[in-house]
This record gives sequence, C-alpha cells and structure tokens, in this order.
Amino acid sequence: MSELRSIHLAIELATRQRDVLAKNHAQAIRNMDFAKSQMGQLQNYALDTDGRWTGATGTLLSAELIRHHYQFMDRLQQAIGMQEGVMANLSKQLETAHQALLQAEFRLAGLNQVLKTRQSAIELTQKRREQRQTDEFAAQRHLRARSAQMRGEHHDY
Repeated sequence: MSELRSIHLAIELATRQRDVLAKNHAQAIRNMDFAKSQMGQLQNYALDTDGRWTGATGTLLSAELIRHHYQFMDRLQQAIGMQEGVMANLSKQLETAHQALLQAEFRLAGLNQVLKTRQSAIELTQKRREQRQTDEFAAQRHLRARSAQMRGEHHDY
C-alpha cells in the first residue's frame, strides 16, 4: 500500500486546503450578512428620519432647520452609497471565496476518485496473483496425481 501513500498525502493536504477555504467562505458570508444588516439599518433610519420630517408639515420650520435636515439626509444618502460599495466589494469577495471552495471540492473529489481507481487496480492485481497461485497449485497437484497414476501409484491429494 506504499504506492498509495502519495495519494493519501495529497488527499490530506487537499482536505486541509478545502477546510481553510470553507472557513474563508463562511467568513465571507458572515461579512456580507453583516453588511446587509448595516444597509438595512441605514435605509430604515433614512426612512424614519424622512417620515418624521414630512410628518412635521404643520409646524413652522426655519430655513436653517430645513437646510440642516437636507444636509443630514445628503450625508445619510452618502453613507448608504458607501455601504452599497462595501456590499459590492463583499459580494465579489464572496464569489471569489465560493469559486475557490468549489475548485478545492472538485480537486478533492478527483483525488478521491484516483485513490479509488488505484485501490481497485491493486485489488484486481492481487486477485489475479492469488488466482494464478491457486491455478499453479492445482496444476502441480494434477501433474503429481497424473504422474503417480502413470507409475501405478494411487494417492489422494
């Protein structure tokens, strides 16, 4: 089985790599979920703030207060825009992590298939060797019995 040692080693290394990539993928998913949560909070805050502002239509508001509100809403929209950029970047990172994980899974599956094929070949070779030995033993036994029969001897083998 020493001939399978290198394949077992390759499988072990590929498994470790796959596990590291799976952790990276899981972290990328958590990062994206967190970014989505932040985006939701920003959007809800913008809606709430705008809703409170439009709900105060019966109140006399100073030009200064209106200007501050618009500035605040502009800043909030900038934050939302920045968060969209963060999410786009995280989405690319997630896709990259996903593709790397898939490639690692395919490589590991391929190595396991190579191992299975080689094990089957070794088993077949072993079975053929055993069959050849059995056939040789049977042939020798037959020759001894035939030789003994020709000499007039009779033995049960």
